[in-house]
Amino acid sequence: MTSNVHPVFHNVQAVLFDLDGTLVDSAPDLAGAVDKMRTDRGLSSYAAERYRPMVGAGARGMLGIAFGMQPDHPDFAAMREEFFVNYERRLTQETYAFEGVPELLAQLVARSLSWGVVTNKSERFAIPLTQSMPLFGTAGAVVGGDTTPHAKPHPEPLLEAARRLGLTPERCVYVGDDERDIVAGRAAGMATVAAAYGYLGHNTDVARWGAHAAIHSPLDLLKCLPNGQALNGLK
Repeated sequence: MTSNVHPVFHNVQAVLFDLDGTLVDSAPDLAGAVDKMRTDRGLSSYAAERYRPMVGAGARGMLGIAFGMQPDHPDFAAMREEFFVNYERRLTQETYAFEGVPELLAQLVARSLSWGVVTNKSERFAIPLTQSMPLFGTAGAVVGGDTTPHAKPHPEPLLEAARRLGLTPERCVYVGDDERDIVAGRAAGMATVAAAYGYLGHNTDVARWGAHAAIHSPLDLLKCLPNGQALNGLK
């Protein structure tokens, strides 16, 4: 993989994306949900940026920052459910698409490329979030972390998305901002693109993930895709 030269994936009919940290920045709402738990207990509020590095770790990461709580804590399950309820109440209050994402998705549609979402976010959150944001109106598939018996890095969620789009995995590209996204994509037989933006820390070396390409902004992805005409062999 190289971040300077963009291979063109000619044999592509669809692009699948991770959700949080790839298409949308949901960190403000996730941080707000767990920080409310602190203030409800009379504790001081933390700045949203304190939570951001652990957003990708879900409830485990958020509760770890807010309370130093690990999953083996006896109160973890109850605290996790409280966090989930708080998050449901503000699901898209401050969540927004990364700059360039609306234009990218519009270009995919213009190029007659299907697209969809494969996230480890459970359907409890993924479905209402995507249904409430007009951004996802043209998505052909939304697969959550519990849609299939397995979550990423297992390839099954990606294979399910391909089935829903009526395509073989080889005709799909998967884009994600975490190493598990690339592991899942490669295991599914898809071309993979590392999104080197979003929640990534400055010290993250995406070159170690083994993706076929890396992008540093959403619109960079267009350099890897065909114009929607010829569908020749995958390079």
